[in-house]
Amino acid sequence: MPTELRRVERALLSVSDKSGLIDFARALNRLGIALVSTGGTAKAIAEAGLPVTDVSDLTGFPEMMDGRVKTLHPKVHGGLLAIRSHPEHQASMLGHGIAPIDLLVVNLYPFEATVAAGKPYDDCIENIDIGGPAMIRAAAKNHNDVAVVVEPADYAAVLSDLEAHKGATTLTLRRKLAQKAYARTGAYDAAISNWFANELGDTAPAYRALGGALAETMRYGENPHQWAAFYRTPDQRPGVATARQLQGKQLSYNNINDTDAAFECVSEFDPTISAACAIIKHANPCGVATGTTLGEAYARALACDPVSAFGGIIAFNRKLDGATAREIVKILTEVIIAPDADEEAIAVIAGKKNLRLLVTGGLSNPRASGLSLRTVSGGFLAQARDNAVVDDMELKVVTKRQPSEAELADLRFAFRVAKHVKSNAIVYVKDGATVGIGAGQMSRVDSSRIAAWKAGEAAKALGSTESLAKGSVVASDAFFPFADGLLAAAEAGATAVIQPGGSLRDDEVIKAADEAGLAMVFTGHRHFRH
Repeated sequence: MPTELRRVERALLSVSDKSGLIDFARALNRLGIALVSTGGTAKAIAEAGLPVTDVSDLTGFPEMMDGRVKTLHPKVHGGLLAIRSHPEHQASMLGHGIAPIDLLVVNLYPFEATVAAGKPYDDCIENIDIGGPAMIRAAAKNHNDVAVVVEPADYAAVLSDLEAHKGATTLTLRRKLAQKAYARTGAYDAAISNWFANELGDTAPAYRALGGALAETMRYGENPHQWAAFYRTPDQRPGVATARQLQGKQLSYNNINDTDAAFECVSEFDPTISAACAIIKHANPCGVATGTTLGEAYARALACDPVSAFGGIIAFNRKLDGATAREIVKILTEVIIAPDADEEAIAVIAGKKNLRLLVTGGLSNPRASGLSLRTVSGGFLAQARDNAVVDDMELKVVTKRQPSEAELADLRFAFRVAKHVKSNAIVYVKDGATVGIGAGQMSRVDSSRIAAWKAGEAAKALGSTESLAKGSVVASDAFFPFADGLLAAAEAGATAVIQPGGSLRDDEVIKAADEAGLAMVFTGHRHFRH
């Protein structure tokens, strides 16, 4: 037998997730492997009619302190950590009656699920596993001799190895399992430490741990020469990470990034008030609109920039219907994401085999707290996600002219969209729909001019000679440092402006707005999105 093979004589099983447990235990028993187990796991195995030794019989100590102490014992950890080829280790095992444990199967107390369910503090504490991570780390360290399994998904691979090698595991498999084991305990501890930081209100703990579970390996990243993978975190806000893909080919790295941007944007709009649609290209909105129906909202969003919408991502805030789906499939679309879709819509979209359809079961809460992360050379930046909502802001009119009620509604709409446009951001809105968007420019005046040009192009596409910006309102994600950007908006036909304010030249900008007959409001909140 090659030296890298290690025969499994004894397995210790202690799991909170019992899916597949009995079939796995039965297969181990058929291979002649002795089973040792704890608590509820031992009971389940025994009830299935399989021979099993309770860990208390192995250690000579009963489970105590409500199960907090049961595997923290030399007869467990010695059995896991002993190097089989080390004479002194073998002597210690013989001298203290420690039997080797060759296979460890442990999954951890459901701490993440307990937190996600909103359980009380004490319940969360009780679901912090101690013995499990200790055993997992011990077995993983000694992977030259011991195989460690941390989730049911790996049962099949272990059985395949055992059956192929007459009850032995290969070093290749044991190393893979060890890596996964340390990653699992790392992600588990990250969830616990971040929960503690949140409970303490500590936004900048001395150490910030990150962890996630692999959702899928991607074909490539932002570009074909970059590898990529998609990971899910314990944050279960509805969105692209929690959505069910009903059809279409695999999502790409860019698809996921853009779809997330689309769904976060459309989630700003309350579905009980109006239907809403957001069309995204390269993580920027190219059209956002509301309507009495999804079909109306889609048509109005598309009219803002029909050229850029080609090959884009579409997000809705209500259940997708068949009539709207029939309109969408008239042009190339990469992804559709919505809270749900009816059978007719699903059937229509099925005719486009590459078009992905995702349903989330709900909208993302724009006011929810959470972390926003970005890597930099040698580290990463962490900040609170931008959960400021314009409806919660106290708008201050700073010009002589007050905005009308219709203008005020559009101003709020425009600022809501500007939050999701890359800086520098300028957004023109008219009657609950974007009519021109300028994104990602180094100069705010350039964003104003681009947005105005877009509004003119959109008008031409509709067969009109008058820019859609005529009679619109405009939002800026940050203050106007000079009056030139504001004047560019006035020249385009905007009648009212919403911006954070706070520039040293606010007085100059307000004066320019008054001279141009504009109404202007300050929000006191900036929405930079770099």
